[in-house]
Amino acid sequence: MTYRVCFVCTGNICRSPMAESVFRERVAEAGLDSLIEVDSAGTGGWHEGDPADPRTVSVLEEHGYDGGHTARQFQSSWFARLDLVVALDEGHLKALRRLAPTEQDAAKVRLLRSYDPAAGDELDVPDPYYGGMEGFEECLEMVEAASTGLLEAVREAAQGRAA
Repeated sequence: MTYRVCFVCTGNICRSPMAESVFRERVAEAGLDSLIEVDSAGTGGWHEGDPADPRTVSVLEEHGYDGGHTARQFQSSWFARLDLVVALDEGHLKALRRLAPTEQDAAKVRLLRSYDPAAGDELDVPDPYYGGMEGFEECLEMVEAASTGLLEAVREAAQGRAA
């Protein structure tokens, strides 16, 4: 049975597509792509149908990741098919938990940087949209750092389910 993960930020053009691309690559490297499905969305629909921000695409491709993406808005009905909803900051976490139809669904929402022991109390991935390229590079570093711990947690859950 497939374990489904969805990354969520504001407009689904910067942080969440970056997290989706990095995590999809980690899943493939681990040989788990038949067990784990990776997706992303935004809390709002402002950019629905748009590609990822060109700066996101540039940073991803520069570091060997796939930059292809089409933005979409997260729907509360998705909770039924998702196992884990990964928020990129505290605002997304709160919005997603409010959107969750049940307490069980709300418990599926976690902050990405909670999987990075080095993050300490700084669990938000800052929105790079209004800044320069350095913000996108910093975002990628945070996403990569958290992806290792996230992969271990998801691997355990997915393999436990498959056993």
